[in-house]
Amino acid sequence: MRMYDLISKKKNGQRLSDEEIQFIIKGYTDGEIPDYQMSAFLMAVCLKGMDTEETIAMTMAMAHSGDMLDLSAIHGIKADKHSTGGVGDKTSLIIGPMVASLGVPVAKMSGRGLGHTGGTIDKLESFEGFTTELSEQKFFDNVNQMKLAIIGQTANLAPADKKIYALRDVTATIDNISLISSSIMSKKIAAGADVIVLDVKSGSGAFMKTLEGSIELAETMVKIGNGVGRETYAVISDMNQPLGSAVGNNLEVIEAIDTLRGNGPEDLLDASLTLASYMVVGAKHAKTPEEAREMLLGTIKDGSALNKFAEFVRAQGGDDRAVFDTSLFPKANLQKEVCAVKEGYITEIHTDEIGMTSLILGGGRETKESVIGMKIHKKLGDKVEVGTPLATLYANDASKLEAASERFLCAYTIGEEKPEVPNHIYGIVTKDGYQAY
Repeated sequence: MRMYDLISKKKNGQRLSDEEIQFIIKGYTDGEIPDYQMSAFLMAVCLKGMDTEETIAMTMAMAHSGDMLDLSAIHGIKADKHSTGGVGDKTSLIIGPMVASLGVPVAKMSGRGLGHTGGTIDKLESFEGFTTELSEQKFFDNVNQMKLAIIGQTANLAPADKKIYALRDVTATIDNISLISSSIMSKKIAAGADVIVLDVKSGSGAFMKTLEGSIELAETMVKIGNGVGRETYAVISDMNQPLGSAVGNNLEVIEAIDTLRGNGPEDLLDASLTLASYMVVGAKHAKTPEEAREMLLGTIKDGSALNKFAEFVRAQGGDDRAVFDTSLFPKANLQKEVCAVKEGYITEIHTDEIGMTSLILGGGRETKESVIGMKIHKKLGDKVEVGTPLATLYANDASKLEAASERFLCAYTIGEEKPEVPNHIYGIVTKDGYQAY
């Protein structure tokens, strides 16, 4: 088997066998196939595409290129959730405790922030002493005892994906559905969960900018997951504005805690309940998403989800007192209201610019003693007057605060007509296809 022949085969639009795809992935990971040949192959894929079977084969080859986490020591059906990334997306902090409170094991492997999106681990490290560096045995024990644990991604998780992604990034081969979906799913499959719920973001603050593209990505990933024996669902959610009101690690943790208390923003609660309900259904703890949703709301009403969050933080070395008293989180030295400069309605929010504004402020956490970020006061469709506060920005550096204020204003468009505000959940993809909400 020669890489030259396989490049030519794909260039001519022919289907590759599982063995041929395994040869390519293993050869490139091991350094036997050079960058220039892999680049040519990736471009051929972008131009000619891959079918579902090829995409599954590529996913599994990348998943098996490194560590495959074996969760068989954890009792029950294990459920996990993955987001494609968005601004203000702190749903994992809410979903984990709710689902675990219902007895569903949540054995989660998470990463840090990428681009303008904050990572779950970065947020959790707002708790003094919190660590995701658990031994495998400790990870298993925590899930068996309290149904919830989160660890960082191992260095050898799907190493083929890391190497291929770096090449795609510099060869204009990022935007192909098969390559995107196999990249995401190889890591989730290697992480070992039985049930995978995907939150596919769509809009200005997401990787996928259009609903059509988001549906195609979601459908492909669901086919991959179910095709390899993992019960997989994908919720397509709006990212044409930040989720909730808080953007920035500590601030997002506080908003997640407020939501677990029953006082969170409506869009954040609804998104969390929707995603969590499919985890509960997939784990066979409820027959329908509607039944699961009522069960999940019960964990907020009776306080069990909040208590579970505190138990989880404590078990991973964190100081859980702030779960019950968020005033214990440190405060930023400086804050500034950014106000509307004209009258009208919020017609558009460039959510990626909100994310970049957060990065200017410090990306959520300059040090463990600082709160950096913003609280959004006005969202799509809201009426504003001149001087109406759009957001409050928090920083420890006056020059960064000023620069962030100017960039934030560029993210908002104010017009005369009230716009139609999209649903924050567009629809759900199951093995039966896409269903709009």
